Amino acid sequence: MFKKILIANRGEIAVRVIRACRELNIATVAVYADADRASLHVQKADEACHIGPSAAAESYLNIARILGAAERSGADAIHPGYGFLSENAKFAQACADSGIKFIGPAAASIAMMGSKTGARREMEKAGIPFVPGTSSGLESAAQAQQVAAKIGYPVMLKAAAGGGGKGMRLVASPAELPGALESARSEALRAFGDGEVYLEKAILNPRHIEMQVLADEHGNTVYLGERECSIQRRHQKVLEESPSPIVDPEMRRRMGEVAVRVARAARYSNAGTVEFLVDQQKNFYFLEMNTRLQVEHPVTEMITGLDLVHLQIRIAAGEKLPFAQNDVVIRGHAIECRIYAEDPDNNYFPSPGKITLLQEPSGPGIRHDSGIYENWTVPIDYDPLLAKLVGYGTDRPQAIARLARAVGEYFVGGIKTNLSLFERILSHPDFCAGNLDTGFLDRLLNSGALAPKVDHSDIAAIAAGLFAALDSAAASPSNGASAADRADSGSDGLASWKRAARNEALR
Repeated sequence: MFKKILIANRGEIAVRVIRACRELNIATVAVYADADRASLHVQKADEACHIGPSAAAESYLNIARILGAAERSGADAIHPGYGFLSENAKFAQACADSGIKFIGPAAASIAMMGSKTGARREMEKAGIPFVPGTSSGLESAAQAQQVAAKIGYPVMLKAAAGGGGKGMRLVASPAELPGALESARSEALRAFGDGEVYLEKAILNPRHIEMQVLADEHGNTVYLGERECSIQRRHQKVLEESPSPIVDPEMRRRMGEVAVRVARAARYSNAGTVEFLVDQQKNFYFLEMNTRLQVEHPVTEMITGLDLVHLQIRIAAGEKLPFAQNDVVIRGHAIECRIYAEDPDNNYFPSPGKITLLQEPSGPGIRHDSGIYENWTVPIDYDPLLAKLVGYGTDRPQAIARLARAVGEYFVGGIKTNLSLFERILSHPDFCAGNLDTGFLDRLLNSGALAPKVDHSDIAAIAAGLFAALDSAAASPSNGASAADRADSGSDGLASWKRAARNEALR
């Protein structure tokens, strides 16, 4: 087992890995940029190494600085978390070349699955079902027109090197295709440094369902159940749950077996996720493989009782999986909300700043993975994810009820968050019924159905009471007003400071 692990990340996932290491009696090293000097993960780790300016390119994405910190601290392994360098094949290879264990798959596996077109070609060889389309980047608009005419509109253009909606365009007709292709290529080049774009048949109103896999370095691979990830805003996951409302044991078995075949085709080891699109007839198609720990891994941990970070570390240390496929049992239901520092009333624009008050939820069935604390300043330099709030229950209705209660208990003062969004999602009839697809949230946001429901009656009643009290106090000769206050009062009998307060309250 490793003696010391460096966590090449920040925020809640760095804290999560540090806690797992502490449970395994492994020393930890945090890395931090200028903006994160006071961050929670720095405080929780046994050691901390400064790696540069706040800009991610000069710190968390700088391979030389990360490896330098590992060598200086004597770390014998690096956990990349998610994001940043977690799916960077060059980083994984650089760790191997430096004699430091990368807690994740081999560089070759990351490279194979990192290109969506390359992955599609490999899956085609392995007989894995995927959405009809091209397995190579489009060379011209004419080629795109030819392929689209063959498979039929609508079609989807996607960046080969990335995700998160970048370089993605839905095309409904031949007239839209040339402009959409140029736009997708340009965006992909800016976002990923690679303008390669491929085309596939657009599946309308699909579900996004992924399968967690785990593979050791001795040839053993298992699946740990699916996660429903269809609640998305602009192709970014917002809420995830496990198990999926539509997946029965037989469908789970078939999806899991395909996911294991994908992992074996990639010669994969450690934790990974195989993502599928599922159409309205419950046909599923390979989408991509994420070669890292997912943001939403806690829901799988809750329903299986397994600690995925512990298992990642043990696998990287050369241990065999301590269980077989038949030992995996799913119990209950778990739902995760991603809590972001963003303003729902301003098009979800990031909301950095100082957290002036923090009230965190707890109680039966609640898990809170957080990287924040009261009086900490949320930086503007990074992804605005603050925490993950998970509700667990014996069934889906109980999980929803517990999570809704916890969202109501949660308060973050000083900045804006998206907590109000989850209050509305968790109470929506279609969500409660499990009627979901990847367009669910965007449709509701665009229709205004998720607009905040503000009832001003209580506020008005309180304000009326306050004004009545102020009027009464102003009219009373024994109100204790100073001579200066009386001298400064207007025709309405209110001192100027009281009048200013009333005006401010009425704004």
